[in-house]
Amino acid sequence: MKTKHLNNQKETVAEAAKLLQAGEVVAFPTETVYGLGADATNDLAVKKVFSAKGRPADNPLIMTVGSVEQLRPFVTISDAAKKLMTAFWPGSLTIILPIKEGMVSMLVTGGLQTAAVRMPQNELTRSLIREAGFPIVGPSANLSGKPSPTTAAHVAHDMDGKIAAIVDDGPTQVGVESTVLDLTAAVPTILRTGAVSQEDMADVLGSEVIDGTSPKSLSADQTPKAPGMKYRHYAPDKDVFVFDPLDWSDLKEHLQTGDAVMADEALLKQFSEKKQPSWSLGNNLDQASENLFAGLRYFDDQENIERIYVQAMPNIGLGKAYNNRLAKASGGRLFEGPHAE
Repeated sequence: MKTKHLNNQKETVAEAAKLLQAGEVVAFPTETVYGLGADATNDLAVKKVFSAKGRPADNPLIMTVGSVEQLRPFVTISDAAKKLMTAFWPGSLTIILPIKEGMVSMLVTGGLQTAAVRMPQNELTRSLIREAGFPIVGPSANLSGKPSPTTAAHVAHDMDGKIAAIVDDGPTQVGVESTVLDLTAAVPTILRTGAVSQEDMADVLGSEVIDGTSPKSLSADQTPKAPGMKYRHYAPDKDVFVFDPLDWSDLKEHLQTGDAVMADEALLKQFSEKKQPSWSLGNNLDQASENLFAGLRYFDDQENIERIYVQAMPNIGLGKAYNNRLAKASGGRLFEGPHAE
C-alpha cells in the first residue's frame, strides 16, 4: 500500500474523510500525539488499525469524536461526564463511560461494556471527524509498544506502507497522551496521567478523584479498561535509564561511548565540555513533555547509541504524566547515583 502524505488544507481533509468512509486507516494530528484513525463503527476498518500497529486485540481503543452530539448515540453520558466535558473538552482528557447496548464494536472496547472517549483540541481533526460522519478510533500512530509520534515524520517512520494516509499538521503541543479517567468506577479513577490533573478534575466534579496509576499487574486473561495498563508502552529498542538532576555530576563522569543524554537546557549548559550526544528537553516542564518522545525516537534510530539517559522531572502536575511515560520507556531502570531510589 502506498501511504498518501496530506497537508492541513481543507481539500486534503476532505480527501482524508473519504478514505475513512471507505474503511481505510488515516493518521491524524491532535494536541497530544498523532493518532491512527478508522471508522469506529466498522469492524473491518478497526481490524486494520490493530494490524498496522501490531496491537493486542484485548487492548481497547479510544473512540475519538468531533463533537459531543456525535458521541450521544454510543455511550451513556452522566452528569459528572457533562461537567468534565464542559470544563476540559475539546482537550487532553479521555473519559471511560458505559456503552449503549449494541452500539459500539467489541473490537473497540476489548470486549468490555465501557468505552474510552475523547474530543481532541485540534480543530483540523475535529473537522475531519465531523466530515467523515462517525466517531473514529484514535490510538497513537506508532508500532505497539514504541514511543508515541509527535510529528508526521514519526508516523511515517512506523506506518509508511501500512496505512492509507497521514494528515500533517506540524508537531504536537502537549507531547504525552491524554489523561484517562474512569467514570464507571465507584469513585472516579485516573487510569493514565496526562495534562489534565487529578486536582483539576476533583475541583470540577466537587468530589474525590483517585489516582489509580500505581504499578499493578493484570493477569493474562484480564482486559484493561484503558491503553497503557497491561502491555509494554513507549519503549525504544535502546536501553533507557532515568536520572535525578541531583546526580548530574556523577552521571557526567559515568558517561561513555554509546551513551546519549536527554536533559533540560539548564543542565546541558553544564555539559558543553563533554562531546556526548545530547537532546534538549527545553526550559520547562511543558517543553520537556513535548520533546520527550521525539528525543527517544531520535536516539533509537542512531546506530552508535546504546544507552539513553533521561532526566526525571518534578512529580507534580504534568510532571506526573512525563515521569509515568519515562518510567514505562525505561522499564523502571534508574541511573544509580547517590540520589536514585
